Amino acid sequence: MHYLCPSAALAEGQSRAFAVADLSLFGVRHNGSVYLYRNRCPHRGIALNWNAEGVLDASGKLIQCAHHGAQFIIASGECVTGPCTGEWLETLDCREDSQGIWLML
Repeated sequence: MHYLCPSAALAEGQSRAFAVADLSLFGVRHNGSVYLYRNRCPHRGIALNWNAEGVLDASGKLIQCAHHGAQFIIASGECVTGPCTGEWLETLDCREDSQGIWLML
């Protein structure tokens, strides 16, 4: 288990990048749940974000690759538009408790 942040540091409708050892990942809080994904676009194998500010589209309803605009469903990681349609982000297990958000490895 790796501690990522306090729960309040990932507000509803927000995303945040993290790094744990050699693993680059991001979290999104959507409808009260936290989703963690490896920060790697299935199309080019590069990080989805330009900076640590986030990976969500302008509506806040989809994850979006900053490099080529591919969009992914937050709750599943499925790509629904762009060059990697039908592919998936790599899901990472997480847990949230009174201390905050944890990556489960």
